[in-house]
Amino acid sequence: MTISVASQKGGVGKTTTSITLAAGLGRQGKHVLLIDIDSQANSSKVLLPDYPKISKDSTIFATILARKPLPVHRTAIPSVDIVPSHILLSNTDIELTTAKDHREARLKAQLSQIAGQYDHVIIDCPPTLSWLTINAFTASDKVLVVVSPGYFELDSINQINKTLHEVQEYFNPSLELLGYLFTMSDSTINSRTSLQILRQSYTSQVFNTIIPRNTDIRDAHFNKTDIFNYNADALSAKAYQTLLEEIRL
Repeated sequence: MTISVASQKGGVGKTTTSITLAAGLGRQGKHVLLIDIDSQANSSKVLLPDYPKISKDSTIFATILARKPLPVHRTAIPSVDIVPSHILLSNTDIELTTAKDHREARLKAQLSQIAGQYDHVIIDCPPTLSWLTINAFTASDKVLVVVSPGYFELDSINQINKTLHEVQEYFNPSLELLGYLFTMSDSTINSRTSLQILRQSYTSQVFNTIIPRNTDIRDAHFNKTDIFNYNADALSAKAYQTLLEEIRL
């Protein structure tokens, strides 16, 4: 299964969720490919210690712009590989907007060549509704939408749903919403109210699992590793493990 992890807003735990799902599945013995298609390249920076030395031709940039095969790199996490991103990926939307052929399917075309080598593919999408996001959705079976507390965060769901429906209509009719994941939860009124609104608006599509705000994840990323390796007893690690059981991948 190929899953896009998406949010129209940054700073909501999208990359954390991508890394943690991949790491959790890898530790279950599944062979996982994480594709970082976010130009901020945060997944790549966490999982590849030598990331600053990697040229753009060894990243997803080469696949999207030059239609080259996906450049797969090994990570230190058992059974998890990664296709890293590059800062120049932020300029690709201009070129894809003017492209005349299959601009939405460049990732899908190359992923189809190697997808059979993996049990699961996780795509860390950019926090914008761009041609890169459309490429990710076109190549995916399902979309997991990450939502954190706040008015603007909840409002952004409408925009990402619109993109999802458009991709279903024009490029990938089999694409499905996997669900909404509420992250960065705490004891504040803002958090409780946001979750209540989310559940009222999208009752059956919101995961039962709630990801708590937890500094262990930030510390894990600072130490270039995933939360399971850094502190498997952390509240966030236990929450993501519960999420994996709920998704049943």
